Amino acid sequence: MPADRGHDTMSPMSQESDRSTWPGISVVMPVVNEEPYLADAVERIITQGYPGDLELIIAVGPSRDRTAEIAAELAATRPGVVVVDNPVGKTPHGLNRAIARAQHPVIVRADGHGELGPDYLTTAVELLERTGAVNVGGVMDARGRTGFQEAAAAAYTSRLGLGGGAFHHEDSPEGPAETVFLGVFRAEALREVGGFDEDFHRAQDWELNLRLRRAGGLIWFSPRLTVRYYPRSSPAALARQFYLTGKWRREVIRRHPETASLRYLAPPVAVIGIATGTAVGLAGLVGRHWTRLGLLAPLLYVLGVLAGSTLPKGLSPQARAWLPAVYAIMHLCWGAGFLVGLSDAQRRA
Repeated sequence: MPADRGHDTMSPMSQESDRSTWPGISVVMPVVNEEPYLADAVERIITQGYPGDLELIIAVGPSRDRTAEIAAELAATRPGVVVVDNPVGKTPHGLNRAIARAQHPVIVRADGHGELGPDYLTTAVELLERTGAVNVGGVMDARGRTGFQEAAAAAYTSRLGLGGGAFHHEDSPEGPAETVFLGVFRAEALREVGGFDEDFHRAQDWELNLRLRRAGGLIWFSPRLTVRYYPRSSPAALARQFYLTGKWRREVIRRHPETASLRYLAPPVAVIGIATGTAVGLAGLVGRHWTRLGLLAPLLYVLGVLAGSTLPKGLSPQARAWLPAVYAIMHLCWGAGFLVGLSDAQRRA
């Protein structure tokens, strides 16, 4: 895809350029219940040493922990850190509120649950300039602080888990992409397509990148950009995340049928196969009928997950023990959410 220079509002730059030639950056970060991670995430941003002007806008949603207090302390003690209110509490609403406050021509999406890699901002701006892209992004470097998180991080990067996208693998080649993790945008291009669609409480990145591409923009992936990401820390939180993600992925496909792919359809097909096989097999056991063979469906799934759990290397014993359950949570909750989809009331809301 040819580079789109129509949105090129940034000055030419090089490593030798002085501060005035680097475009200002507005980092936007929506947060809810991020007490354990927020301070570290902010520190990684403001200590990047970016040579141009930098502001960080934290959109704080209603939280059950000290997220709001920590954000206020950071704004009071760190130059360039600003807090805006996000009363709805949803990610796209927070992003749009922060973008409305942003003053600079480059907008960086950051996450309270993640930490930008070294030289992330400088590298991203150089990539925007070199490629002419409207959005650049890199690798989701999933890590864990507990055995369960470590298992979830391994599943994020595994092909058996969530690792089908290029941004889950640091060895993926640089080049045009359908979507990228988080993203560094030209503010003009982002505002021209209307920002984030607030209808999409999940999958809003993918849907936004679809609109940017349809408007003629280039989305660019580079493994030189890394963001350390910490997955959900409990089975219940991970299950809820993937259930909701499945529901919203179905909504994306409902609105954009051409985006359906085997990767997105495999989890609901697995749920249907396991549920049908189990029901038919149990009925066969009662009647001593050949349909008891239906139990092979859940059995083969369990064996496949157990076999796949032996592949990731370097896991702790605790993470290795959690991994089969993590795979099952991701597959079955995502698939169930996809099958249920959004209700009419949720769509109207």
